[in-house]
Amino acid sequence: MKSHDENFCRLDDLGEISRGRSRHRPRNAPHLYGGTMPFIQTGDITNSDLYVNRFSQTYTQAGIDQSRIWQPGVLCIVNAGVNTGDSAILAIKACFPDSVIGFQADRFKCNPAFIKYYLESIKIGIRSITMGATQDNLSVAKLLSLPIPRFSVESQDKIAAILTAYDDLIETNKRRIALLEKVAEEIYREWFVRMRFPGHQNTKFVKGVPEGWVVVSFSDYCEKVTDGTHDTPKPVDSGHLLVTGKNIKNYQVDFTGAYFISENDHKEITRRSGLKEGDILYSNIGTVGEIAIVGVNPDYSVKNVIIFRPRNPNESLFLFHLLKNPAVSEHLIAISSGASQQFIGLGTARSFKILKPSSKQIGLFGKTTSKLFEQRGLLIESNQVLISSRDLLLPRLLSGKLTVKDLDIQFPPSMQEEISEQEQADA
Repeated sequence: MKSHDENFCRLDDLGEISRGRSRHRPRNAPHLYGGTMPFIQTGDITNSDLYVNRFSQTYTQAGIDQSRIWQPGVLCIVNAGVNTGDSAILAIKACFPDSVIGFQADRFKCNPAFIKYYLESIKIGIRSITMGATQDNLSVAKLLSLPIPRFSVESQDKIAAILTAYDDLIETNKRRIALLEKVAEEIYREWFVRMRFPGHQNTKFVKGVPEGWVVVSFSDYCEKVTDGTHDTPKPVDSGHLLVTGKNIKNYQVDFTGAYFISENDHKEITRRSGLKEGDILYSNIGTVGEIAIVGVNPDYSVKNVIIFRPRNPNESLFLFHLLKNPAVSEHLIAISSGASQQFIGLGTARSFKILKPSSKQIGLFGKTTSKLFEQRGLLIESNQVLISSRDLLLPRLLSGKLTVKDLDIQFPPSMQEEISEQEQADA
């Protein structure tokens, strides 16, 4: 039944809504996977991204035949799992499973970016209706129970343009951050994987190992190898954020979804696992191997991560790239234990052996890459300011407290492209 409230409407008043198709997993139906059609999964969709174009799996023709191909412009809404309620606009032609809901907006009635931002603004309310005994779930019926405020399409476009402008700047910074990380990673691989470090031509190699390089365990190399709290502190309205392995994404600490804990809980956790600048955080349960390097003046606590602190603070960047190497995570996972999910214990991490280059070479690597990471840090700080500013505007714009009626707004490039593509599709 459609909504007739003059101030609010239902999502299906504004477009078509339905779930994706496919319950199959690669281990149960391997013939469906490994083709050319992108297969978007729940982990590829986050509130922190306006668009989704990354994919961790692909479909063969057999996979496509039992699924559905969705076109760019569809709003993907996660309806099950740890990030239930997160959404992003599909930027590519793709399939997605029944754990994702697709909303095809009628552009004569609404802007899909406006809907995404609105759902983001009521994430707490969404969580309250999705909590389940085994996992959170957002059914189509529950999604349709959410009242969507009525705005003219013109106002929706203006609101979306303002917020998209922030997201475009954030995305530009993300690309620059990724480029800086790629350059540093390539230097690491050139020096310490391919063994073409400065002066390698004049270095003596013994059984393929440069002279001066030694095998050590992480416990020998690090001043501290510990983990975060084993408890689950109660959330409070304000205080210190509690970061878990789920908050480590794209080699950064993403505070989205983290909650506040009390001063006393923070102090108790700090006694065991207080953080310092240059510490490396490594997710060790569930999604294993996500890493981040701790920035200046960390004021948060951690859970479900291992903390690596090198004895020499100047060697943090080397350790960061060492742990970033997929071969290290694969080896750690292979020797770790975990009956129901992947888990790397402290004992395994501490005893793990690495090939340590000479201190001179590690120090030179730190000097060579430190400028790249300084620029990276500035961009991360800039994004945090942009995100904070956008999040302050979000509720004011969507509640109507900050009116856009008389504003002459220039659409940002990404929105101009989206509108142009939609017009072509309609034609």
